[in-house]
Amino acid sequence: MSSGSFAQRLAIKGALPRLTTGTADTINIGFVAPLTGPVQSWGLPGLNGCQIWADRIGRKGGLQLGGRRHNIRILPYDCRYDPKLAREGVRKLVQEHDVKLILSLGGDTLSAVMDYLTDRKILTATLLPSDLSPDTPYLIAPSELHPIYNVTGVDWLSRSRPEIRRVALCSQTDALGLPSLATYRAAFDAAGIEVVKEIRYDPDAADAGAIVAAMLADHPDMLCWCTSYTPMVHALTEAAHAAGFTGQLLSCTLDAYPRLVARTSRTFMEGFVFQFPDFDDPALAEKAFFFNRPKDFYDEYQRRFPDSWSAVSWEYAAILDIWHTAAERAGSVTSISVLAAMKQSGAVMHAFGPAAWWGAEIFGIDNALVGDWPVVRLTDGKARIVEFGSIPDWLAEHGPRLKAQMIELGQMWDQRQARAGSKTALARRSL
Repeated sequence: MSSGSFAQRLAIKGALPRLTTGTADTINIGFVAPLTGPVQSWGLPGLNGCQIWADRIGRKGGLQLGGRRHNIRILPYDCRYDPKLAREGVRKLVQEHDVKLILSLGGDTLSAVMDYLTDRKILTATLLPSDLSPDTPYLIAPSELHPIYNVTGVDWLSRSRPEIRRVALCSQTDALGLPSLATYRAAFDAAGIEVVKEIRYDPDAADAGAIVAAMLADHPDMLCWCTSYTPMVHALTEAAHAAGFTGQLLSCTLDAYPRLVARTSRTFMEGFVFQFPDFDDPALAEKAFFFNRPKDFYDEYQRRFPDSWSAVSWEYAAILDIWHTAAERAGSVTSISVLAAMKQSGAVMHAFGPAAWWGAEIFGIDNALVGDWPVVRLTDGKARIVEFGSIPDWLAEHGPRLKAQMIELGQMWDQRQARAGSKTALARRSL
């Protein structure tokens, strides 16, 4: 538990941006995510992206509700991916700042506060749709469909590199890692790629060199890091390079990949496949989505926050844009009204094109947006989109495989709910 004050956490050593100024007509939005520590690359860059979004909305006059303009203020809280800090932050944001939306990474930190937020009908967004359940009607996953979009990378590799027949994979044993492991299992099964080694590791105590050595013992054609955290992705990749591996590399994310290229070699990293593009990619030039001109957003981000672009730099901002559109359509920022406006609009434009609400089959509720997702490949040291894979098409053909793997690893919504058991009541009381 941190001993610092709320104001100190808002400062985050003086580095956090001040997004707007407070006025009588200001609408507060909470941002609860890891801004420091090993998972910060999935939190702090997203806050940076929100600053760009808020500044642009401010220049347009703010949020318009019933003919009146409102400033938007984003209040960040560093939970460090610690459930105790998440509870503290959510309580302060709701009780002291009357937030109308909470943006979160999700996972273990969100499960600690979800009952509290649901009881108060606080619209909450997660980057992990595996957080969803029928008991969380005000929780949405409108930006990314983690980890299900990972099937598109495996599907593309199975078609573009059919000689790859054997894979070794590793995953951390937490709320991000296990659903990812289930998804990759299903994707490899659908592609006819044999899993020759599977290693699950504690994210707080893992030896990357030992993990890679064990993975290589069965002579795989491909190594897959699943959704490992950025420091671990780097450590695993460098260990594979040191071990002389020359096969295919695959990961959900590859944040700060130029550093890996510099530490290994351009030749070694050539062809590395992952799921998150740079927004200066030519393949995005014709995409009509929230910022309309993705390269302009990318260039502004690089100018204002150099060397910090990550998989989430744009994702929280994308959620804000969907929320903003729905709030103006509803003429209200109440959770019920905004959520109804989102659902009534039918297909929603997310980052990579039209998407539809989905999720009941796996998450018990249709509160996740599903559409196309990019497959990204390192080419001559630069991330480049090679295809926009259709997640709905893959699910239509292979959905039962995914469900079976989710069940086997205990990741279905009802299994997670059963495990929570008495913890739910305890969490409710502790807040």
